[in-house]
Amino acid sequence: MNHSVAACMGVLPREEKKEEVAAAASCQARVEAVCPRSGPFRAGELALAVVRRKHNTTLKLLCRLAAEAVLSSPGGVLPHRDIIGQLPGQVLLASSGARLLLRRPSLDEYVLLMPRGPTIAYPKDISAILMMMDIHPGDTVLESGSGSGAMSLFLSRAVGPKGRVLSYEIRDDHHSLAKKNYRRWRSAWEIGHVDKWPDNVEFILKDISTAAADMKSVTLDAVVLDMLNPQCALPVVHPSLKQGGVCAVYLANITQVIELLDRIRSCKLPFLCERIIEVTHRSWSVLPAKLKHYKSSQMVETQENIEESPQNEYEEIHIQDQAVLKESKYNESLSDAGETNYSVPYIARPSHCQEAHSAFLTKLRKFRPLLS
Repeated sequence: MNHSVAACMGVLPREEKKEEVAAAASCQARVEAVCPRSGPFRAGELALAVVRRKHNTTLKLLCRLAAEAVLSSPGGVLPHRDIIGQLPGQVLLASSGARLLLRRPSLDEYVLLMPRGPTIAYPKDISAILMMMDIHPGDTVLESGSGSGAMSLFLSRAVGPKGRVLSYEIRDDHHSLAKKNYRRWRSAWEIGHVDKWPDNVEFILKDISTAAADMKSVTLDAVVLDMLNPQCALPVVHPSLKQGGVCAVYLANITQVIELLDRIRSCKLPFLCERIIEVTHRSWSVLPAKLKHYKSSQMVETQENIEESPQNEYEEIHIQDQAVLKESKYNESLSDAGETNYSVPYIARPSHCQEAHSAFLTKLRKFRPLLS
C-alpha cells in the first residue's frame, strides 16, 4: 500500500505516528488545494440556511457565524455553535424541529440578501454586463454608482488580484454601505477559503461629473454606469477609456435609453451603440404527476402553488418547484408504476410566479473618428 494513502486511511503502526501525522497533513493540504471550500464552518464566516416553508417556497437566511449567537427562523432557533465545525451541505434541526440546510452562500445569493440602500443591479443583469465589457483579469474598470456594492463585488472577482476597480458614488450613505458589504464578504471569504479575495476596489465618494482631473492619470479598459443621468458622465470618462473599449450602461426604462442616445448624438461623443438588451429569465416547473387509475382511462394531475401566491422572488422568499402531492399517494403511484413497468409521467410548464424585475442594458463602444 502506498505510504501516503495508508497515512490518510490511518492504518500505519504506532511507531510511525510522526510520519502518519505528516502524511495526513500533506493529504489534507492536497485536498484543500483541489477543493478550497471543503473545510467545516468557522466562526466569522457567512452561512446560508435554507428553510422549507408552506406554499412550495423556501426561505433563505444569511448569517455571520459567532459562537454566542443564534440563528432565528420560522421553524425555531439554532445556535451558531451547532453550525460551527459542521461541513456545509448538512441538514440540522432547529429548536422546533424544522430542518435547515446549511451551506456557504454563492456571490449572487449574498448580493440578494445583503443589506441594501438603493436597488441593486441584479445578478442576471450583472452577468450580461460582464460579457458586454469582455473583462479580463488585470483590467482596470470604472464603475459610477456604487449603490449597495453588488456590481463592485462581481467586478472585483472578474478583474482579479492584478486588476483594479474604481467605484464612484455621490451619496455618502450609499458609499458607506457599499464599502461595508464589500468588506463583509471579503473578510468572511478569507475565513472559509484557502485563497484570498482580492482587495482591488477603491471606493471614491465623489460626483463622477466632477472627476475629470482624476481621469487624466488612469487608462480604463471598460466603464459601467449605473446612475440616474449617465449622459453626464460620458464626457468625463471617455478620454480615459481605451480605443475600442466598452461602456455598459444600466438603465431602468427605455426613456432613459433614448435620452442617453440623444445626448451622444447631439454632443458628438465618440461612442457607437452596438446593442440594447433586456435580460429576462423564464422559470419552469417540472413536476412528477399524480396518477389516478380508472377503469377506462388514466388521469394525470399536478398541483402547484394551490394556496396564496408567494412573495417577490428577491425578498428572501425564493420559489422552489416541488412535488406537492401527498407523500403516501405519490409513493403509491411510484410503486404501482414500478410493478407494472410504467415510467412516471411528468408535467412541464412555465412557473406561475415569474421574475418581475427588468432593466435595459446599453452597450457603447468607443471609436476613433475619421480625420477630416
